[in-house]
Parts: sequence; C-alpha cells; structure tokens
Amino acid sequence: MLPHQGVVEALTLTLGCLRVLHEHTDWVNSVAFSPDSKSIVSGSDDQTVRILDRETGKMVAGLQGRADWVTSVAFSFDNKRIVSGSADKTIRIWDAETGKMEAGLFQGHINCVRSVAFSPDSKRIVSGSDDETVRILDGETGKMVAGLQGHTDWVTSVAFSSDGKHVASGSYDRTIRIWDPETGKMAAEPFQGHTDCVTSIAFSSDGRYIVSGSLDNTVRIWVVETGKMAAEPFEGHTHWVTSVAFSTDGKHVVSG
Repeated sequence: MLPHQGVVEALTLTLGCLRVLHEHTDWVNSVAFSPDSKSIVSGSDDQTVRILDRETGKMVAGLQGRADWVTSVAFSFDNKRIVSGSADKTIRIWDAETGKMEAGLFQGHINCVRSVAFSPDSKRIVSGSDDETVRILDGETGKMVAGLQGHTDWVTSVAFSSDGKHVASGSYDRTIRIWDPETGKMAAEPFQGHTDCVTSIAFSSDGRYIVSGSLDNTVRIWVVETGKMAAEPFEGHTHWVTSVAFSTDGKHVVSG
C-alpha cells in the first residue's frame, strides 16, 4: 500500500539485454507482455502488429490490415485476444494464436486512437482518442457501451481499474479523469495539478491510487477516492515523462 507521505528512491538498474528483436520496419510505438509472459505484442508506424515468442524472439504472427500507424496494443487478461488502436481512427481485435482479425473494424472515433486497454474480465475495451473522447466498447460486437465526454484536448492514456468499476483517462488538457464505465459519467471531479500535458496514467493494483506522467517533467500519485495528490510531485526528470507504471505490489513506481 502506498503511504500518503512516502519517499521514492531513484534507482539505476544495469540490466543485461536478453534479445534484440528485429521485425518492424519503422518506429515501435507500443509493446506489451501477454499475461502468461510467454508472448510479446508490438505495434509500429509500419502499420503492423506483431506477436513474438519471448524465448526465441521469433515472430508468431504478423497482423496486417491497418491503414496507418499502430499507436497502442494490449493483450486480453485471458491471453486469447489482442486489441490495437491506430491513427486510422479504428480499433481491431486479433486472435492471439492465429493472428487473424477476430472482429471487424471498431469505428466511431473521428481522430487518431491513442490508447486502448481491455477490462479485467476481457469483455470490454476502453479507448482514448485525439477526438477528445473516451469510449467503452463491447469486446465481442464492437458496439459502444458508453461515450465519455469531458476532456478538452487529446486523450493520451486510458486504463481500467483492477475491479473493472472505474476507467481513468489522461489528456493533453492537463487533467486526469475517473469514469463509471457503466453510466459513462465522471465518478469524480477532474484531477488537476500538472502544468503541462498528461502523457501516461496507470492504476495501482488495489485501485486506490493513480500514477501520472506529464510533459511538465513530473510524476504524480493521486488518491482515487479524493482526487488529491498522495505526495508532493516526484521531480528529477529533466525532460518529458512519457510512460509510468506501478509495481504489482504497489510499493514502487517506474517512470521513463
């Protein structure tokens, strides 16, 4: 559990590179491990999604069909499916074993899809877009369950809480918002404090906290229930913070 007054240690780790995977022909924008840690999925500016075997580095499947950059990829929690979002404004679902597209194009966003994620039960998908909206989609049919409106700039990052009861979104409008995925209404007032665009957000495993990274070079921890910061901003980066995550036990935060 993260204390409200805590100390964050900056650690420099020297890690040996296990393998360099050469598959994409352009920038890689998003990567993720499968929940069983056996596979890696990647999305790239080369308009493809690729599934790689973690042990051998060999490509298990190359998923093609995008008409623009692939901006975000994620595995479902049952290891069976992959969701990808793209600058072509669409979301696609793929079979993680065969690489075949499992469902047709999920359309509705009117600008680039920046971030996608599955719900913990793998039945729903949340997406955030440059059209300033967050959408909750049925993972089987692609139909919109809820359209979440309130941000006034690009939505850069979205996430489900571990119990599936809340969705969080971060935006270029410098706010973080918490939503009820059933009603589509905000569950709290916007979390404000960053002085520049929010680029990345993540829930702690117990759902009580959110970590956010920003172009203001800081990392911040928020109490979900109150919307207040749990500690002073974490400072030390000398440029944009582009990605953040909690450790599984909730005791540490990593930022890049």
